[in-house]
Amino acid sequence: MSAKNLDNHNRWRSKTIAFRVSPEEDEQLEIAVRLSGLTKQDYIIRRLLNRDVVVQGNPRVYKALCDQLATVLNELRRIEAGANVSDELLDTINMIAAIMDGMKED
Repeated sequence: MSAKNLDNHNRWRSKTIAFRVSPEEDEQLEIAVRLSGLTKQDYIIRRLLNRDVVVQGNPRVYKALCDQLATVLNELRRIEAGANVSDELLDTINMIAAIMDGMKED
């Protein structure tokens, strides 16, 4: 069992919540977590509580963006004339575009 943690308001995080996802949903979640620069726990909590996920640029986020852009580029090269574009790929492209747009404002 993991140790209890304090949150930003000095409250103990002693409750465990678990849920199941499909392998495709897990991959989408992992991509979003990597691109956010947050821990998976913090990312999920912010999304569940409808709080903004603000990406803080750092080398880890930059590498995740580069890796994900390379993956998207390879997938787009595989696709002929835009046919068979999956919803997951479109979601990833939209997420990367939003992050890059936010980085442009700084």
